[in-house]
Amino acid sequence: MFSVKKSFFCVLKILPNISVRNFCTGHTALDKVNLMGRSLLTLRDFGSDEIKRLLWISRDLKHRIKHEGQYLPLLQGKSIAMIFEKRSTRTRMSTETGFALLGGHPCFLTSQDIHLGTNESTTDTARVLSGLTDLILARVYSHSTLEELQKDSSVPVINGLSDLYHPIQILADFLTLQEHYGCLSGLTVSWIGDGNNVLHSFMMTAAKLGVHLRVATPKGYEPDGGIVQEAKILSKQFGTQLFLTSNPMEAAHGSNVLVTDTWVSMGQEEEKVQRLKDFHGYQITMQTGAVASPDWTFLHCLPRKQEEVDDQVFYSPRSLVFLEAENRKWTIMGLMVALLTDYKPKMPMLKF
Repeated sequence: MFSVKKSFFCVLKILPNISVRNFCTGHTALDKVNLMGRSLLTLRDFGSDEIKRLLWISRDLKHRIKHEGQYLPLLQGKSIAMIFEKRSTRTRMSTETGFALLGGHPCFLTSQDIHLGTNESTTDTARVLSGLTDLILARVYSHSTLEELQKDSSVPVINGLSDLYHPIQILADFLTLQEHYGCLSGLTVSWIGDGNNVLHSFMMTAAKLGVHLRVATPKGYEPDGGIVQEAKILSKQFGTQLFLTSNPMEAAHGSNVLVTDTWVSMGQEEEKVQRLKDFHGYQITMQTGAVASPDWTFLHCLPRKQEEVDDQVFYSPRSLVFLEAENRKWTIMGLMVALLTDYKPKMPMLKF
């Protein structure tokens, strides 16, 4: 069993029939947060209370639908255009099934199905889809495509993944950690791998939730310099630590959560041989965990390859990867509900 001491002291009051690890009482600024009509291209644009509100709504929907068996047609009569330039398992399935479960109609569109950027400008596509749907989610190669969509769309736009950010993944990661540890503030997350879009989203979010971030990337694979500077400002603002190194064991030292991702993203296949060489020594193993906190856990956004993390860690009780994958559904549902309705959670507020 992992230590729950940290979680216990995060709790303000014990509520009857509700786990003390996950909830707190009282009303805060979270009650007044309203995100209707907003777009989510990056969590850089969302404040601390806004991110917490999204996680609270997501956990509430999960509890009411999965555990209480309620049917909540919150998006009945609404539709979403799902644009996919890149293949996907979790993003497609979580969005498509989640929107349908809430009573809405999802429309899956690949680059072979629509004219995005080919025969029709992104501007025209945004205007057309705005007249036909209530929400647009786009999983694209270039972040600039999302910015163009948002500029000319009259409905909210969600980043389903771009070369710069992957915000919906990070919402699922932090919901998973909140469920497991009971609260987020004071946790240390260690990223060991590529300085990619997922790491960028961690860097724009962790400090706002009181989470310390330790990052190890090989030389030449560091995160974007501008994002690093913004993350340093956020860490100073929220009183958290941001530590960057090229030594994986140094990054893992004392950490509660070890995280990695693919070393070869879609579109980088020609770089595979060189990347595998450059990332030598970055595989997460039980030896990596030996220098982490006794309660350490493991996250990976999937799909996973063995060079990134060995089977002993990946399939161990410390691995939260399949709960993390499931939470992609609840967090995208929470996000879509928050952007399209004024939904108010019914369960007690989460403890952060």
